[in-house]
Amino acid sequence: MLEDRRLVSKFRHGNRDAFCRIYEKYRDDLLRVAAGLLHDKSDAEDAVHETFIRFVRDASKFTLTGSLKGYLMTCVANRARNLNRSSLRRPTVTLDQAESVVSNLKRPDQWIIEDEDFRRIRHAMTQLPYPQREAVALRLQGNMRFKDIATLQETTVKTAISRYRYGLTKLRSLLDEVKQ
Repeated sequence: MLEDRRLVSKFRHGNRDAFCRIYEKYRDDLLRVAAGLLHDKSDAEDAVHETFIRFVRDASKFTLTGSLKGYLMTCVANRARNLNRSSLRRPTVTLDQAESVVSNLKRPDQWIIEDEDFRRIRHAMTQLPYPQREAVALRLQGNMRFKDIATLQETTVKTAISRYRYGLTKLRSLLDEVKQ
């Protein structure tokens, strides 16, 4: 936490290396949380990048009062909520109507390997009610405390714990069904 305060201070005074260190330090954790909350990998990447863009834009007004990781996780979770809401309003097309896009390129910074286990878990996560999915992703992937999750979800700590517990139970059930 002391390192984060020092990095934020340096960044606010124009040190680009400090921002790069913050980005490198938290990018992967934020991507995991965003992937757990969103249905699409590119939306998850967008949520994280948008979080960092806003962080840079508002750096002069930013004051670190708690955990930098917690602050960034909250920003990503809020961005994921907004993307999920907007995706409900997006028009969809069938696969027959969609244009074919072909790319042979693999990015060197590819952060998730699409293997069978990841697809099963991602599919199971999408079947959870959003408050449960958010609690599970923030706790397991973001390593956030229940108190912070409760604050983010504007609920009690007991409710946040219940959402997490019910989410895990449902995930186990869904993943067991797939195995059989």
